[in-house]
Amino acid sequence: MKKLFFFALCLLSMTACDNKKSEDNANTEKTDSLTRIIAQKDNEINDMLSTLNEIQEGFRQISAAENRVTLAKDGETTNRASQIRNDMNFIAQTMKHNRELIAKLQKQVREGSIAAEQLKTTIENLTSELEERNKEIAVLRDELAQKDVRITELDQTVTTLNEDVAQLRTATEEQSNTINNQDRQIHTAWYVFGTKKELTQNRVLEKGRVLQSNFNRNYFTKIDIRVDKEIRLYSKSAKILTSHPASSYTLQRDASKQYVLRITNPEVFWSTSKYLVVQVK
Repeated sequence: MKKLFFFALCLLSMTACDNKKSEDNANTEKTDSLTRIIAQKDNEINDMLSTLNEIQEGFRQISAAENRVTLAKDGETTNRASQIRNDMNFIAQTMKHNRELIAKLQKQVREGSIAAEQLKTTIENLTSELEERNKEIAVLRDELAQKDVRITELDQTVTTLNEDVAQLRTATEEQSNTINNQDRQIHTAWYVFGTKKELTQNRVLEKGRVLQSNFNRNYFTKIDIRVDKEIRLYSKSAKILTSHPASSYTLQRDASKQYVLRITNPEVFWSTSKYLVVQVK
């Protein structure tokens, strides 16, 4: 009997060890996965910041070159035309490079895992600055022409930049609309509350199961989960049928003893399902 008891203890111990190893392995896999995701986002952010810094440095150099051209066009030095030509061509090339970098940022936001509203605004601001700089260069070129300082190589470059900036502006607007639509979809959810009979009639509830068939989606109310965090159920009896983490909401009675659902953590609450079904009486 003692040997049997000892064998049972060993077996239980081995099982516990195996379970612990399985849990440890699962936790390790989750940690590794999170580490990879964080590393990916860090790389994307660092790359974007590097691109932003390069664009800002480009604009700084453009400003410095514009100042040199402004001073030189009113001067009388012997190498005035050559200096102006060099600076204006430098400005044109730097503008072209900045345009390419902004297009790169657009692609990173579109294809990467980071799609923040602030990034979209930053790209719009950079595009506006590029457009404004292009107008300044056109004015400066006209002023130079009046002083018989003609830079033939610059004409085609400025014309091309005008076309590129227009295309970039269109692309930015299209991307902005796409991001806004995606943002709305991500933060959209649907809820419904009704009696057992009403839920069954709309095929939301069938044979004790929820949302298992082609239920009536028009029966649901669409909400923005960032804004709508309180749902009044107008009933003294309420039961949540869909699965939502208990820590993410409270279900309490108001002064009339009717239930009110308050979502305290929307991100967690809607993580398991974008549909909420509540049965009332």
